[in-house]
Parts: sequence; structure tokens; C-alpha cells
Amino acid sequence: MIDATEREAGARGEGIGLAIAAYARAILCNGLGQYEDALAAAVSASEHREVIAENWGLSELVEPATRCGRTDLATDALNRLAVKARATRTEWALGIEARARALLGEGADTERWFRTAIDHLERTRVRAELARTHLLFGEWLRRQSRRVDARAELKVALEQFTSMGMEAFADRARGELLATGEKVRRRVAITRDDLTPQERQIAQLATDGLSNPEIGARLFLSPRTVEWHLRHVFSKLGIRSRRQLGGVLQPAESQAPVT
Repeated sequence: MIDATEREAGARGEGIGLAIAAYARAILCNGLGQYEDALAAAVSASEHREVIAENWGLSELVEPATRCGRTDLATDALNRLAVKARATRTEWALGIEARARALLGEGADTERWFRTAIDHLERTRVRAELARTHLLFGEWLRRQSRRVDARAELKVALEQFTSMGMEAFADRARGELLATGEKVRRRVAITRDDLTPQERQIAQLATDGLSNPEIGARLFLSPRTVEWHLRHVFSKLGIRSRRQLGGVLQPAESQAPVT
């Protein structure tokens, strides 16, 4: 979808479309931990200087910049965010600025800025940014060998990401929790029912032994699209291969009422 949007917006000369597509790519790559790609996309979004997309791009830029050692880019983004936050004084802007300061901070200042960011973002309706701040705070706490404190933040993040269907970020939180020594169980029994009708249909065909090209031909989808849907199915069901689909899907199907 991002690629298609970039092609179409580029053909029409719509800068806002390109900026929003770059922002979406930055979120996707940050969730997957692909920080170099996230950084490139966030820089692109923020360079358009379109007021809304620029703000969004800057909000995605600081995390990958610090992960990639580009503190120059992170500091520039922070300075631009700070100017906007001082002008608007909204809880979202102040929260994003504080989180950026935490990512660039050291020692006690880092913790103070994370808690300030959470305090501001708790007063907004942008729950995804709040969950991401808990995740970043938990990651930092774990690296400070404060495992108990890290678990508290990471559990909040995991619960919020799972409830919103933010699977990539949920996987990050889950991995961090495991690294603290916490036992984390995937919610297989619950997420089974979260499959979309198309995901369930594709999963069932895969269980029946059809290949991706065969499924695509039957449903008028490309093999790549089928593969994309199956990755989402695996993530939701907490499995890693189509061989495991039968054991997860069949019990649910067998309990369906006979009509």
C-alpha cells in the first residue's frame, strides 16, 4: 500500500501524499526494528515541510536516529519539535518532545524525561504514542539492569499494543519482556478469533495444502499478497509455519455449529 501510494502521489505531483507514505513507512520500519530504513523514511517525511506530515515525520525520526548513531539528526529533530511544542503547548507535542529528550538524554535526566512524556501522553487520546513511550522506557530500564522496573513498563506496553493490534510493536515488547526473564505467553486462544474473513479463508486453504500461487489463483490475489496475509495469520496465532496451522485452526472449526 505504501509503494502504491508513493507511485500514485508521485505521478500526480502530490507532496502531501509522498510525505504521508514516508511517515507510514517510518512507523512500519520502527515497529520491525529496521532502523536505517525507518530513519530514511522519517527524514523524507519531515523534509517536505508540510505542517502536519512534518510533525509526524519528526515524531518518528528521533528513535531510529539514536539507534543508528546519528545524534546530529536526532538533535536537529528535537530542536524543531521543541519550537513546535512551545508554540502549540498541546499535550501531544509536549509528550513527543519529552520523549525525544529522553532518547537523547543520559542518566537521571533520561528517566525524568520518560516520565514527563508519559504524564503528557496519558492526557491525550493518542494511545499508540503512549504505548510506544512505555516500550522505549522499558527498553532503557532493562539496559540499565533495572529488570523489575522494566517489566512494569513493558507489560503495560504489551497489553496496549495487543489490544490495538499493533503486532510488530507488541513483538518488540514481548521480546524485551523475555529478555528480563519474564515468561510471556502468546494469546493464541484469543487472537484466533481476530482473523479477518480473508485471513481465515487463506489460512484454511493453506491448511488444505495449497501453495501460495494456488491460493492466489483461487482468490484472485498475487502470491506475494497471500504471503503477506499468512505472515499476519502466523503473528496473530502465535505460530511460525503453515505446518502449525492445522493444530490451531481445526479445534476452532470443529466447534462451529452445524447448520
